[in-house]
Amino acid sequence: MTQIDPETDALVGEWLTLREAAKALDTSPNRVKQFIRDHKLLGFIRAGELSIPATFIRDGEVVKGLPGTLTVLADCGFTDQESLRWMFTPDDTLPGAPIDAIRADRGTEVRRRAQALAF
Repeated sequence: MTQIDPETDALVGEWLTLREAAKALDTSPNRVKQFIRDHKLLGFIRAGELSIPATFIRDGEVVKGLPGTLTVLADCGFTDQESLRWMFTPDDTLPGAPIDAIRADRGTEVRRRAQALAF
């Protein structure tokens, strides 16, 4: 796992530790690590502990549309840190940040924009 840079950390805001994320998803910490390996979630080292952005989890599940978007960004050559920064950077044309649009069930538009980054 990668250490989070302070600028990206500030963009994200609220984080969950590995154990908190596992509890929120009603699963084991090992399963959360598998979600990270499978690009269903992103995890970073913060204050010496593996952490996940809190907005990636809602109602006991990974936010719908997030895994597909993370896969598209990885396929475009984005690192995990670049993907995270992109997901949380406000975009006036959405409006809001891509993660806000995904949480508002507008993931298709977000993935379309992510795919365009590859060209």
